Amino acid sequence: MVGSLWDDAEAAKWVGELGPRIYTSRLLGVDPDLVLHGGGNTSVKSKHTTVFGEELDLLIVKGSGASLAEVDATGFAHLRLDHVARLAELEALSDTDMADELLKASIVPRGPAPSVEAILHAVLPHKFVDHTHADAVVTLTNSVGAERMLAETYGSTVLVVPYVMPGFKLAQLCSRQVRTDLRPGVIGVVLMNHGIITFGSSARESYERMIELVGRAEEYLAANRRTKLGSASFDTAERTPRRRERAALRAAVSAAADASVVMSCHTDAQAATFLTHPDLATISQRGPITPDHVIRTKAVPLLGRDVEGYAAAYRSYFDRHRGRSATQLTALDSAPRVILDGELGMCCIGHSARDAKIAEDIYRHTMKVILDATAIGGYEPISQPDLFDMEYWQLEQAKLRRGVARPPLTGEVALVTGAASGIGRACAEALMEQGAAVTGLDVDPDIKSAFDGPQWLGLEADVTDADAVEQALEGSVERFGGLDVLVLNAGVFAPGGAIAELDVGEWRSVMAINLDANALLLREAHPLLRLARNGGRVVIIGSKNVAAPGPGAAAYSASKAALTQLARVAALEWGSDGIRVNVIHPNAVFDTRLWSDEILADRAAGYGISVEQYRTGNLLGTEVSSSDVARLCVSMCGPAFAKTTGAQVPVDGGNDRVV
Repeated sequence: MVGSLWDDAEAAKWVGELGPRIYTSRLLGVDPDLVLHGGGNTSVKSKHTTVFGEELDLLIVKGSGASLAEVDATGFAHLRLDHVARLAELEALSDTDMADELLKASIVPRGPAPSVEAILHAVLPHKFVDHTHADAVVTLTNSVGAERMLAETYGSTVLVVPYVMPGFKLAQLCSRQVRTDLRPGVIGVVLMNHGIITFGSSARESYERMIELVGRAEEYLAANRRTKLGSASFDTAERTPRRRERAALRAAVSAAADASVVMSCHTDAQAATFLTHPDLATISQRGPITPDHVIRTKAVPLLGRDVEGYAAAYRSYFDRHRGRSATQLTALDSAPRVILDGELGMCCIGHSARDAKIAEDIYRHTMKVILDATAIGGYEPISQPDLFDMEYWQLEQAKLRRGVARPPLTGEVALVTGAASGIGRACAEALMEQGAAVTGLDVDPDIKSAFDGPQWLGLEADVTDADAVEQALEGSVERFGGLDVLVLNAGVFAPGGAIAELDVGEWRSVMAINLDANALLLREAHPLLRLARNGGRVVIIGSKNVAAPGPGAAAYSASKAALTQLARVAALEWGSDGIRVNVIHPNAVFDTRLWSDEILADRAAGYGISVEQYRTGNLLGTEVSSSDVARLCVSMCGPAFAKTTGAQVPVDGGNDRVV
């Protein structure tokens, strides 16, 4: 249930007119039952004095796409109120012309693009205006008998506006209805199939009216459910490995999207309850809870795994409705964004891990609204033609025509071993910077929090433990959908010792980590890598010691040499599967856990030189860092190495024993 988060002490810190507006915007934004991922908008009407001493009436409205939860002063557009309000008086205005006019009204040249709802905020004769897509209100407006339910919930305290396309048409309709129907006692506007607006003379009044009206909708739902909401769960006692099935499904979706995608699968109680609903095939295919969600989730989810069938149906949908536009439309990709499967769970898809997370968050609220609406009489969203108009909105089409530059590894999934520090951490960071979603494995518990964000999954795992590797691969594929890149970095450098004094236990321990664990990972990763849309890539972190071993490092040198030979065999065997396998041979990379101060001093003493000389003892006289190795690793995963496999490339500043 929603509740007011207003705090007098905190509110007192926000001064001026925009300050309280920012404060209450954030209060709205932190509640996902009110707004999600850039949704909702807020405004305040104010004054501005120009350099000529002229006073202007301003509309200060949240910028397009800004998050209410984190918005600050830079996230608001400052517009001439009279210019924006007059736009609603026009008979017609295209979306692109509307966007241009809003920019013309701005008095801050480098400010954010105004919300498409700016005109709507301008025509409401109140100082503060709040707009959300509150779940409870959207549930009522998407239910059979919505008008009756709204009347029972709100009486005469709100205006109800029929659904029209957001933007100019909605502002035009609201302007007319406000002029004729706004009366004392009205504290909000319900936009059918869209959301709710509240207003007031202060930021607090507008905010708390929002909480009040949403709370009334929640109370109505609780009191009028005709059926009890059930609960279910997936059988997790002995979970069947599903990584190959999930990877195959992701490969099919990537083909339909004509790009690599991230696919996160969820088997929690909420997903299970929805997937086991007896009318799933009907209620899940009626459309999203608010039209703008179609951009993130498509109109409907795929039931089962027939991606080709879904794609064909989407193309037919496009062909049926493309004539609704007066301009030529560019078809979006035909891949689903949500898949509902009884075994794999609720699978959410995006061009990046962030996009997949947004699709997940939106569809979780969609499931909740659909079930609530079904329980009070039936779920009934907007029509398919109206939905198409939103999906192929002029402003979204303009973005497509401009093109969106994405990092080269966007949509791809990498797994890096030994990723908590040193070369492994640097590789993980560099891969994410290039757009990849990354799973990092390490025995260090800190791996879990090594990085923030939906593109990172840190798993504590001992790569010498076959069960741990199995669970890690399952977890990685469940989170991201498959595997495109495998970076084998985990390794140990044993304390120096002569062969004549070899410790067999230590030898075997080094071999287990540096060689055996990598052989196991290669075996288990192969079925996933062969499904990679752009071909699987394996990058193995070897060592200069392969070509030029040093005394006292028998176990390390032999294990890295054997690993390199293993990589060469993998390149021979896997080329026909489109998987390329390449090796990086670093040397003297001292910002890793392999090199303690003691080991570094010992090795330098073994050569009779200083530590500084040892650090830069290469032909270029330079020190090699983990990030240097990471940059080459990323290059090996990209187009520059697209036709290279079986290569061994040094990153050592030039070594006279190798050259």
